[in-house]
Amino acid sequence: MKAVIMAGGEGTRLRPLTSNQPKPMMPMANRPMMEHIVRLLVANGFDDIVVTVAFLANQIRNYFGDGSEFGVRIRYATEDSPLGTAGSVRNAADELTEPFLVISGDVLTDCDLGAFVKAHTDSGAMASIVLKREDNPLEFGIVITREDGSIERFLEKPTWGQVFSDTINTGIYVLDPKVFDFIPPDEVVDFSSDVFPQMLEQGLPMYGWVMDGYWEDVGNLEAYTRAHQDILDGRVKVDIEGFRVGDQVWLGEGSDVDPEARVEGPVVIGENCRVEAGAHLRQYTVLGSDVVVKADSFLERAVVHDHVYIGPGTRLRGSVVGRNTDLRGDDRAEEGVVIGDECFIGEHVVINPGVKIYPFKTIEAGAVLNSSIVWESRGTRTFFGRRGVRGLANVDITPEIAVRLAMAYGSSLKKGAVVTTSRDTSRAARALKRAIIGGLNLAGVNVEDLELATVPLTRFHVNKERAQGGISVRLAPGDPSSVEIRFFDHKGRDIDEQMQRKVERLLSREDFRRAFGGEIGDIVFPPRAIEYYTVALERTVDWKRLRERAFKVVLDYSSGATSQIMPNVLPKIGAEVLAVNPFATTQASIDAAIDLPTRVKRVSDLVRASGSHLGAVFDPDGETATIIDDEGRMLTSEEALMSLVSLVTQVHEHARIALPVSVSMAAERIAAENGAEIVWTKLSAANLMEIASTGAVDFAASQEGGFIWPDFLPAYDATATLVRLLDLLAATDQRLSQVVRKLPPVHVAHEVVATPWERKGMIMREIMERSNDRELVLVDGVKILHGDSWALVLPDPEEPLTNVWAESSSDMEARQLAQEYARRIRQLLR
Repeated sequence: MKAVIMAGGEGTRLRPLTSNQPKPMMPMANRPMMEHIVRLLVANGFDDIVVTVAFLANQIRNYFGDGSEFGVRIRYATEDSPLGTAGSVRNAADELTEPFLVISGDVLTDCDLGAFVKAHTDSGAMASIVLKREDNPLEFGIVITREDGSIERFLEKPTWGQVFSDTINTGIYVLDPKVFDFIPPDEVVDFSSDVFPQMLEQGLPMYGWVMDGYWEDVGNLEAYTRAHQDILDGRVKVDIEGFRVGDQVWLGEGSDVDPEARVEGPVVIGENCRVEAGAHLRQYTVLGSDVVVKADSFLERAVVHDHVYIGPGTRLRGSVVGRNTDLRGDDRAEEGVVIGDECFIGEHVVINPGVKIYPFKTIEAGAVLNSSIVWESRGTRTFFGRRGVRGLANVDITPEIAVRLAMAYGSSLKKGAVVTTSRDTSRAARALKRAIIGGLNLAGVNVEDLELATVPLTRFHVNKERAQGGISVRLAPGDPSSVEIRFFDHKGRDIDEQMQRKVERLLSREDFRRAFGGEIGDIVFPPRAIEYYTVALERTVDWKRLRERAFKVVLDYSSGATSQIMPNVLPKIGAEVLAVNPFATTQASIDAAIDLPTRVKRVSDLVRASGSHLGAVFDPDGETATIIDDEGRMLTSEEALMSLVSLVTQVHEHARIALPVSVSMAAERIAAENGAEIVWTKLSAANLMEIASTGAVDFAASQEGGFIWPDFLPAYDATATLVRLLDLLAATDQRLSQVVRKLPPVHVAHEVVATPWERKGMIMREIMERSNDRELVLVDGVKILHGDSWALVLPDPEEPLTNVWAESSSDMEARQLAQEYARRIRQLLR
């Protein structure tokens, strides 16, 4: 059987180490990663190899040649442009006329390929995949199999809500040549996202084989250092070059270690190295060939590539140093530091944790680097939260970070693109927005600045004008010390997870586009944005009917930007309005964020005293509002949702409503009574907005009080919600309190279980496997149906938690069901 090694990757997440070498040529215990794969193939009986190459292909060809030095025959298939995993293999189709094995050249594994090939042959499958249990499967493609090993479902780069298993796709396959029927030539095609789902859809036999050995996707710098430690600990079976001497010390040919040097294994010292007296090499240090370590230097968990000079008194701890780099002496590099190829580091330089220095740079003597020589790097589990990027103003979110974040976002767009910006009334948002505008302009992006505006107005402007995106800076809800930076796509929706990852990658590797003088973006201040917004909203309701009804309302604007919009909208309604906090001010908006109960009570009292039809307390963002009915009673988020579902289904014939899967099935019963349909969605606001923007639903809502009117704007908008609610009440000739009283009872309970990140995948797999005798809903998390009751198990995307929702016929039964699943999760964790 022939083997195909995919070696076309650039390894962008491993920069600066891969800035001038392909990822498969990255040294792993002093051998290129791809050499470990070639040796694995030889050990499993493969002697005919095809290598697909693209980025810096000559480096791979020059090293491996025709393969005779390694006891194999190697041929190369070159991609002129990236074709994806399947496209690159299709490029070598002329060599692959019989079943063949596919493996990546940039992973570290000791998989028993012979046993895998036998399992494939015995199964009679057209395609077989090596699977691996992974503690944190979020960054991998998940494969769900049946008991006989046949594949049931693929999930590529899932969210936590889609982690139904911890069994991941390792990218090792045995394929029949008929697979090429699913791969068009000269097109970008991936196996996991394009080819395999098509084959599964057509019912072709596909099997998964769970391996027992070691597998690591060396996709980032953390994984690179971790893989070295696993090699030295013997967790993976690979050949380490050199003679083994002492306690787990490998010494290369021609190397000289002074007897006065201290070496504490496991340590690898490459060929022709010199370690002088007084030097101290501690655990998990790897030296390449021709490395000089001068006296009194200290290295611990350091990976040093070939031809590096480490001057006297230098300290490297948890660092990686590229080829041909010179550290003159008394330098210090801390955890997570990466120094690229051919750098010169002067004496007494201090490089603090996490700093990356790109190739061919010179650092002057005595410098202290708290960030990379251009910008610092920030590495977190995920930079984005549910509502964009959040942190303490001028502590976590500094002007420097705001500039870099804006440059990363701007670099993800085309040069000359237009981005709409806005802010709330706070001084922090005003200052940080200016930094963001500067970052966008420097990336060659033009800015349309709405200045002070609500989030919905910003989204509307992006959606209706020529903008390709939007950014809004505001105080975080309930925390006036923190700010949020919200990012929108060309339709005004929150950017999706794929775009978030793209921005995070650009930010983490500092790969910003830098516009030249004549290409720096411009700033304009678009006129009449509020007027355009008002006219568009006017077209979605019956204004004549609203004026005839002559509603009386009490509104609290929270001293936010809503106070600038409502005076334009309210005259169209013809309502009598009592306004509270009607002016946009800085301090009042901060107070409004932390004093909601007091303000709700005040509006409730005013509604009762004035005999108004309803009241509302707008949040400062203008996205959501707390609603008070005509009797002065505050509606819970669930009551507000159910009331609007009832009104929408009464007024709109055959309405389609999008709701998260955690919403009570009472919504489904209300819809069925009025001939409407519920479309279940994920809990994320981004997914709800995406479905709303398709035009296939009439209304969408979240459990947190966000309501979407797709015919106006595919995003939350409290102003539009107020106007549409009044229009629906006018159309049905009802008071809001009457609608609420007719709602069916809802009994939903919620439990939270602390769950380590690395155990979330296991929890979801076990819950699925133990519930396979019941009907499951896999829209977001695992929803298990128990007749008229249900339980939903969903990992939290931001915290080490697992959420459990349950609904039943009474509060007690719902609570018991939620507690039962929470108990199961805790047992699994133990």
